[in-house]
Amino acid sequence: MPGALDAAPNDLPEQTRVRLAKRQRLVESGIAPYPVEVPRSHTLADIRDRYDAAELGPDAVTGDVVSVAARVVFLRDNGKLCFVTLREGDGTELQVMLSEADLGAQSLGDFKALVDIGDHLAVTGTVVTSRRGELSVQAKEWQLAAKALRPLPNEHNPLSDELRVRMRYVDLIVRPEARATVRAKATVLRSLRSTLDDRGFIEVETPILQLTNGGAAARPFRTHLNALGQDMLLRIALELHLKRAVIGGVEKVYEIGRTFRNEGLDSTHAAEFSMLEAYEAYGGAETMATLTRDLVVNAAQALDRTLISARDGSQFDVTAPWRYASLLDLVAETVGADVTAETSPEELRRLAWTHGVEVQPEWGYGELIVELYEKLVESTLITPTFVQDFPAAVRPLAKPHRRKPGFVEDFDLVINGVELVTAFAELNDPVLQRQRLVEQTRQGAAGNADAMDLDEDFLRALEFGLPPTGGMGMGVDRLIMLLLGVTIRESILFPLLRPE
Repeated sequence: MPGALDAAPNDLPEQTRVRLAKRQRLVESGIAPYPVEVPRSHTLADIRDRYDAAELGPDAVTGDVVSVAARVVFLRDNGKLCFVTLREGDGTELQVMLSEADLGAQSLGDFKALVDIGDHLAVTGTVVTSRRGELSVQAKEWQLAAKALRPLPNEHNPLSDELRVRMRYVDLIVRPEARATVRAKATVLRSLRSTLDDRGFIEVETPILQLTNGGAAARPFRTHLNALGQDMLLRIALELHLKRAVIGGVEKVYEIGRTFRNEGLDSTHAAEFSMLEAYEAYGGAETMATLTRDLVVNAAQALDRTLISARDGSQFDVTAPWRYASLLDLVAETVGADVTAETSPEELRRLAWTHGVEVQPEWGYGELIVELYEKLVESTLITPTFVQDFPAAVRPLAKPHRRKPGFVEDFDLVINGVELVTAFAELNDPVLQRQRLVEQTRQGAAGNADAMDLDEDFLRALEFGLPPTGGMGMGVDRLIMLLLGVTIRESILFPLLRPE
């Protein structure tokens, strides 16, 4: 997107032309509009914490000299006295008063002529209270810290929803909710790490560039590594390298990292997003269920947001007991017919047609039953629900169920109609795993772009012995969506958008 400064001078917006002229005046006067540094002895929050305006009372002078710097968000010219509101990135605001008596006519005149709302301003002065008792800094000196060449949006010219996402840097300046989301996500990430660290998990980093596509059913992004003359993929999941770490003896391991899927973008899907995956040797699906609940509840409590507003208008408390349900039972209840492990693919196709669910002709029992679940059931699950016992055909990395042939020991955690976590007892039989991945390769050759590759190095690692292991993967951005009630485009600081 070309910037305003790329346009011919006469085509620039009026305010930008005015601000450019002010910048040029500063340069011609030998004053840096963007100095390397400015004095700053205190943050605005420091001053707010240290001084109590109510205790000081109106027209108080502390005698304490401070240097502050922040963005101008309000400016009022009262002739020989100007009032400015400065705001820091955390939203803390503080008033600055600039008077002709303290600065002199020339300096105050320059301030009026050169400083605009949106500029970064540095001020040195005394901590005082105004006549109305407002905590302030009475300026003795001022200096521009950075000249803003574009005006900020205001109530008369607000950012549209599209521009709020596209120009997040402006959204953060003007909208407290945007700043709160950034800080809330940081709080959630700290909570996730704390929960795992307290349980003895080790955080690691695994490769983003990979040779094979595995760990999930998804279409990868492709790139090329010039140094090796090698085509590469951006990872779609963290799973296979974390399992390698467990094989190597890192028996409780996790990673929070970016993953990439070259698929559709909608209200719950992004092309680039944050995943948490954790694996525990000698654990299983139930181990992961306990861990998952702890992760979600602790994150909610860290934000003091355990009461969630649901998409159906209700509210629920994530600290209340969570539900366990069988995938087959949920589908049967929804379609009003018996659905079991013995139900034929033909009957599942008939049920899909009856309920308006489109299916592919090559799909078997597993794909059909999961499609019915995803299209008819998942969005109706509001309170936290562990949906268990998926067909083995759709979970090639999960261990076969000990009592239910054709199914695996696993669960999806669904909250507010959105899948938040997938977990299972990890398949650790290298012979069966090879068979599963060979079948995935066959499906890929037949046109399934989401099929996993045959990863020989991963299979070789399994042959050295993976102990019984439980694993889970959580969409971090979806957790933010749940806890804050925002969209995925709000939960990601700078989401991918179509070019302008």
